[in-house]
Amino acid sequence: MPRARTTHVKAVVLAKTALGEKDLILTMLADDGSQRRAVAKGARKPGARLAGRCDIFCEVDALVAKGRSLDVIAEAELLDAHASLKLDPDRMMAASAICDVARATCYEDAADAYLHPICRRALSACEQACDVSHLDLCVAAYVWKVMAHSGWYPQLDTCVSCGEEGVSRFSAALGGVQCESCAGEAEGAVPLSGDQLSWLKHLLRAPFDELLADDVDPSMARWLAGITHEWASAHLDARLRALEFMLGL
Repeated sequence: MPRARTTHVKAVVLAKTALGEKDLILTMLADDGSQRRAVAKGARKPGARLAGRCDIFCEVDALVAKGRSLDVIAEAELLDAHASLKLDPDRMMAASAICDVARATCYEDAADAYLHPICRRALSACEQACDVSHLDLCVAAYVWKVMAHSGWYPQLDTCVSCGEEGVSRFSAALGGVQCESCAGEAEGAVPLSGDQLSWLKHLLRAPFDELLADDVDPSMARWLAGITHEWASAHLDARLRALEFMLGL
């Protein structure tokens, strides 16, 4: 059956790239979990009909027309601009890090119903976060949850090398926690306290509502964001510049 020339796509705008003097190429996470790229013609012109509906973080209902190389956005209805994310630098950095990871974990013609709703929830959580520490939690939780869902689930109960239960190190490259004796043979294994291990498990299991209400020490939240970057960098075939910028790397 031939593919329809135009389709409605509900999506989150993850990134935008200038094309010529007036157009944008949008990278979007569609509601079926696939990555879609399409041209928004004239979106860079001041006052253009699509200009305010094609910004990063926006949730849109777009009418997408099939093109020769790239699809073209014929119309777009703005569902949620997530405007408050753009008014605060810390929220913008956190949301940008989420979109960066979302773009690296969704693929064209590969639907995954989990990805779209959790990305929307993570962006909303960044709007609701009461301080920078909770923004760190939101980003870290999103990354761990999405990567675990996609197959990069860390081993956190026993040593990845020998199966010993008494663990005291974490190795992103090897995939999880290690005992002290095995960690001596692993390059890049970092010390891991009991509290840090408990928080890693909590990020994987707790819903965003619970994380937003948690009492977290700023140094712990920053450590969690840092170890999250190590984990994502070790396993994703992409440089996560927004997450690096958020951490000040």
